[in-house]
Amino acid sequence: MAMVQLPGLAEMINTISRERNLPKTAVQAALQEALLKGYERYRRTLLLDSGAQFDEEYFYNFDVELDVDEEGFLVLATKMIVDDVESSDHQISLGEVREVAPEAQLGDTVVLDVTPDQNDFGRMAAIQTKQVLSQKLRDQQRKLVQEEFQELEKTVLQARVLRFERRSVIMAVASGFGQPEVEAELPKREQLPNDNYRANATFKVFLKRVADGPHRGPQLIVSRADAGLVVYLFANEVPEIEDEVVRIVAVAREANPPSRHVGPRTKIAVDTLERDVDPVGACIGARGSRIQAVVNELRGEKN
Repeated sequence: MAMVQLPGLAEMINTISRERNLPKTAVQAALQEALLKGYERYRRTLLLDSGAQFDEEYFYNFDVELDVDEEGFLVLATKMIVDDVESSDHQISLGEVREVAPEAQLGDTVVLDVTPDQNDFGRMAAIQTKQVLSQKLRDQQRKLVQEEFQELEKTVLQARVLRFERRSVIMAVASGFGQPEVEAELPKREQLPNDNYRANATFKVFLKRVADGPHRGPQLIVSRADAGLVVYLFANEVPEIEDEVVRIVAVAREANPPSRHVGPRTKIAVDTLERDVDPVGACIGARGSRIQAVVNELRGEKN
């Protein structure tokens, strides 16, 4: 059967890749999923009057093959070779296959071109694909974000304020230098009362969770109130903690106290196995320089 033409396919992939900051392979994967969904809807429409029913897994053996150079696609079906065909979408008879492949055996599988006629399918495919493609692209973006940030969960990132949504602050974070920014949500309960979340202000935030699966809003949930942020700040300021000479044994943090008359505060317990090292003094630093750097980042929170 003839390939269904998609004029401008290569340019469309390049444009979406550039605008969505997605690899071309991810755009092609989203497009293939959208086209396959369009084919499924096309088949369901054809059989609507006949009363035939397709369950969710009916088209599991179908796939779409894109040809970027030829600017088109094929619909392919993997079918099992059997004696008696019960489902023509999933099976093919041994006799039919042996007409072109004499060595074929029962139980083997073959991949067949089942692309519908361009006139019948082309227009509907275009309509259905546009409806589904946007969602598939979002799915690809979410998948890439999850893969990129999963290993950074429970670490600290630099964040920049973008805007407010309801009571949450939407921030931009990056997984590393030169990497594209991704939106993260700082919920109200994770904010500090002394922070001023003005546009483009920068903060260190603790990456609490990377959401997977369908999820409205940013996938990344960050915090300014988590005790993990305090641990990071002290480890960053106190070389003895980084070198494991001094250990943080426990952290108790009340970043959002119930009374406005009581400010946010944190208590940490530290110890050391080195007799000649003062763990508390190491955290405070000369003239309080180390602890002051932590306090400044936490906007005056008592330690």
